[in-house]
Amino acid sequence: MVIPVLRTGLAILSGICLLVGSAQGQDLTEAQILERFEAQREMYRASTQGQKTRGLDMITVTQGGEQAETTAATGTVVFGEFAPELQVNIAIRFAFDSASIAPDQRPALEKMCSAMRQSDVGLFRIVGHTDAKGSDSYNETLSKLRAEEVRRWLVQDCGIAASRLEALGMGKRFLANPADPAAAENRRVEFQALS
Repeated sequence: MVIPVLRTGLAILSGICLLVGSAQGQDLTEAQILERFEAQREMYRASTQGQKTRGLDMITVTQGGEQAETTAATGTVVFGEFAPELQVNIAIRFAFDSASIAPDQRPALEKMCSAMRQSDVGLFRIVGHTDAKGSDSYNETLSKLRAEEVRRWLVQDCGIAASRLEALGMGKRFLANPADPAAAENRRVEFQALS
């Protein structure tokens, strides 16, 4: 039934709101990551069934940050923008103009790897974000390369099936800290549980 799913989603959301503070600079436990993934998945399910959801806005985006109708011809994608208390953001530092993962960034990815292995989520979306420095197209390309590098690491080093991971670059469209567009916390990788 629809009502129990919504109640479950709201109950999970309420619990998550109590567990976490800021979405940025997160130091979530594996249990908190798993709880957020479950809440995200329930919200995606409700959204795809036409139900209204609090904490999830479905936004259609195209390259360069323009909003448009979704069509196969335009290459648009529907992005789920979660409320900060539902986001799973990992602040992976990358060298300037690089998508390589530095060795000191691996502990955060190893925690994510462990949580993903425990999860029964069928499809995760890895979303790369940048700060607002640089052009739209440059940041879009860089954010996609970084998301793909995290995906590659999760497949090759963690053993997560490639079919469970989707990489997407959002560039500078969804800043974690809009008050300071150049802030380091805007350069991040976000994980979303889709199914």
